[in-house]
Amino acid sequence: MRGGDLRCGAAGPGRIAWDGHWTDRIPGPRPPCAHRAGFPAATEFAMRTAAVVGTGLIGTSVALALAARGITVYLHDADATAVRTAAALGAGLAETPPAPVDLAVLAVPPGRIGATLKSCQDADLAHSYTDVGSVKEQPLRDIEALGCDVSRYIGGHPLAGRERSGPLAARADLFDGRPWVLTPARDTDTETLNRALEMVALCRAVPVVMEPRAHDHAVALVSHAPHLVSALMAARLEEAADSATRLAGQGVRDVTRIAGSDPRLWIEILGANAGAVADVLAGVADDLHDTVAALRALAAEDDAKRQEGSDGIAGILRRGNAGHARIPGKHGAPAARYEAVPVVVGDQPGELARLFADVGASGVNIEDIAIDHAPGRAAGLVELMIDPAAADGLVLDLRRKGWNVQR
Repeated sequence: MRGGDLRCGAAGPGRIAWDGHWTDRIPGPRPPCAHRAGFPAATEFAMRTAAVVGTGLIGTSVALALAARGITVYLHDADATAVRTAAALGAGLAETPPAPVDLAVLAVPPGRIGATLKSCQDADLAHSYTDVGSVKEQPLRDIEALGCDVSRYIGGHPLAGRERSGPLAARADLFDGRPWVLTPARDTDTETLNRALEMVALCRAVPVVMEPRAHDHAVALVSHAPHLVSALMAARLEEAADSATRLAGQGVRDVTRIAGSDPRLWIEILGANAGAVADVLAGVADDLHDTVAALRALAAEDDAKRQEGSDGIAGILRRGNAGHARIPGKHGAPAARYEAVPVVVGDQPGELARLFADVGASGVNIEDIAIDHAPGRAAGLVELMIDPAAADGLVLDLRRKGWNVQR
């Protein structure tokens, strides 16, 4: 099996990311499971029924997305309250399907995927199976060791989520435009691959096909290691003085945002991908060692030492700029440069809506937004990220309409 890049982009209808390129058909030489697989496959395998095993955030979001597209979804979870909640939200039926469904989605922690698949296959729950686990190698080893029918299984991982957990945090649009990695095993059959591709399309996500190992190394770099770095930075605040935390602005909020996630889930995720994450963090540790040395030199009294420290810090910052520039922009296009237009907004109902309406009336598209609440004030600073060519005109227009633009 050949692995592709973990990337999303302007795939367009009927396209799939394979080996880092968008294609209408999986190119040869192909794995046995994909000898005629394309996307979409709805004309051959029109999905009518599905089962979701595990009604937390991701499972319920999958169920909501499928139900919204007319799929009959059956829900199962060891937690009866979670199932009833998901069903009450319109995610599906809290009952056993009368016949095998087209596809079962296993929305359980990585360490339980193998045992859950074995139980579901023994009960003949579905024709095909996938999962939404954030690691892929270890679950596949478990599945093979348990003697599951691998031909009817394909690994999956939607690159989407929220800081909140549970069915009440679920959203039908959680996966819109997001990459959804599929990791076929060598024996995965065409029907199962096509059903998974159809499910991804129904959830309005972008399919990306990778090998399990390539996936795990990729997510270690772009998801798992960043989560630990965020947690480490947030941990520095635990014993900080109130006078320091009261000064927290958007920068530290951005860096620590994902540190608020459920530790129990992350222990399972990191445990299943520990080696790859450790490799990434070992490189970060080397960079931190060099950065500390450069800062010590920058604080020295000797001019030569200070210059050495300055050069070291400049090198780290330039590498950061280069790495940040490689993160895809909107719709997977190359990262674009935007200009920030900071606007003071009162903390009253309707103020943000009024600002957005005024920007829209100016004919300017908001590409991104950040909100920083001012300490001790009933106001916030809203940074509108827009096309630099439109910035001057928007500033003049907003000031004419009475907005306090900090520029």
